[in-house]
Amino acid sequence: MSGIYIHIPFCRKACHYCNFHFSTSLQSLDRMTDAICREARLQSGYLTGEVETVYFGGGTPSLLEASQIQKILTALASVFALSPQAEITLEANPDDISAERLEEWKRAGINRLSIGVQSFFEEHLQWMNRAHNALQAQRSIALAQEHGFSNITIDLIYGSPGLTDAQWQQNVMLALQSGVPHISCYALTVEPRTALAKMIQAHQSADTDPDRQADQFRMLMWWLAEAGFEHYEISNFAKPGFRSRHNSSYWKGKPYVGLGPSAHSFNGAERQWNVANNALYMQGIEKNEIPFEKEILTPAQQFNEYVMTALRTSEGISFEKISSGWAENLPALMNAAQKHIEAGHLTANSQRLLLTEKGKFLADGIAADLFC
Repeated sequence: MSGIYIHIPFCRKACHYCNFHFSTSLQSLDRMTDAICREARLQSGYLTGEVETVYFGGGTPSLLEASQIQKILTALASVFALSPQAEITLEANPDDISAERLEEWKRAGINRLSIGVQSFFEEHLQWMNRAHNALQAQRSIALAQEHGFSNITIDLIYGSPGLTDAQWQQNVMLALQSGVPHISCYALTVEPRTALAKMIQAHQSADTDPDRQADQFRMLMWWLAEAGFEHYEISNFAKPGFRSRHNSSYWKGKPYVGLGPSAHSFNGAERQWNVANNALYMQGIEKNEIPFEKEILTPAQQFNEYVMTALRTSEGISFEKISSGWAENLPALMNAAQKHIEAGHLTANSQRLLLTEKGKFLADGIAADLFC
């Protein structure tokens, strides 16, 4: 089983915190669609076996016309073995969601929506420089449900300057009241060279507060557990049966191919990434050349990637998996894990090494300690 990621590098506006590759010029949407279709054919040999997930990410994929989405999916089906039960996700901004477009997306083959809500508060959306407003944030979810989408996830951001604990609680409660079965929540990160980083440097905005972020993460875990959500990955919560199959495949180390500028691909032993430049990407593809760089992963790098991703999930690090692929690393892994077990950050049973609730606040640092 494998997956396909499609990067749509266009946005209506530039969010202040975003460091993904995108352009606010929408003039080359048709040309980019054609390039992605052509790259699919050029990458036809990258994956073997059945493709179980397709994910339109970005950027803002909901800027595409339904006909462009259909064209890409048709191209994928012509060169890859798409499962009839494939999960096909479209990231959509609330301001792009309408009754007409929802029906068009369904006919094109989209069966899962990822709605970029981020907040239900108008002042926070404006501070982020989001393209939608608070009313659209709520209405988009209800509209999607009215038009037959039951597999919906929304994104929320916590730990931003000015977000009080009471407002964070209201954001989460509104999400729960909406009835969505999956919620992804991210602590605001100040990435270098973003508008937010410049605003903080110029004292035009307060910086993030790690203690407040930790408190709001703690509240989040409590509220969603009480509501019956599984905390199956550090940033992801789902009702039973509604985990993201596509993102779960990343965390399980399954192969995937990435199409579009800046998209990454992984086959277990190698990782490659396309050029993060729209013009250079399209020019290369139109010459039947994929402009990418590649890295061959050493056994140590493969081990470290598995540790980093698996530790973030509710399944944790499998001793069977370690023994089958990197048995020589198991003693060092357990030796490094011991101090975290004693500190209450990790727990071990006969099969797995897992983060405790305390450990979830320190996941990245613990993973680094366990690296080969």
